[in-house]
Amino acid sequence: MTDFNGMTLNARVPPDAKSIEALRGLPTSVIGDVMGGRLVGTTALRPVNRSAVTTCGNALTVRVRAGDNLLIHKALDQLEPGDVLVVDGEGDTSRALVGEIMMTSARVRGAVAFVMDGAIRDAQAFEEHAFPCWARGISLRGPYKDGPGSINVPVSLAGMLVNPGDVIVADGDGVVAVPQALAAQVADLARKKVSDEQATISAILAGTYSSAWVDAELKKKGV
Repeated sequence: MTDFNGMTLNARVPPDAKSIEALRGLPTSVIGDVMGGRLVGTTALRPVNRSAVTTCGNALTVRVRAGDNLLIHKALDQLEPGDVLVVDGEGDTSRALVGEIMMTSARVRGAVAFVMDGAIRDAQAFEEHAFPCWARGISLRGPYKDGPGSINVPVSLAGMLVNPGDVIVADGDGVVAVPQALAAQVADLARKKVSDEQATISAILAGTYSSAWVDAELKKKGV
């Protein structure tokens, strides 16, 4: 670890390929549900891409001052194939933290997506290159490059804690982060819930679905 002038540079956390593959393709909404509490996942990040996009990969985290991307540039050097660059930009949307040039650098290194609690620019380039990006907003204004910031530290973005090495799953509904140690268990629970939901949809289509549980819940509440 290098720590100076308000800047912390830690080594990247190696990905766990089995954890990533276990969660690949599962809906973020279902993962969030099975992780409990209805409080899991981001609350304000949206896909920049207009076309349908999904991603699943290893979190390389960065925390920066609002509107400043110096440490994001440094983090690009650590990116490896399968990484998702996750940036806590303090939710600021007045200046773009990344654009086409940084996206191109990430693509060349094999990164699979950006998740930005802040703004991006060159949105059309993300669409044209089919590079998935989730962000809080879009701004044509460029960033400062002064620091401070940190690389590979726990970050909080859009209501979600992300630790370096977490598995990031993102789709049209938002973004979830799953610790490597929980990935297999979460994947098993999510697959079961997907199966249950598909059965419910089939029952609705077949006209055999019963909503009696709604009345039962209301009765419990004295209604």
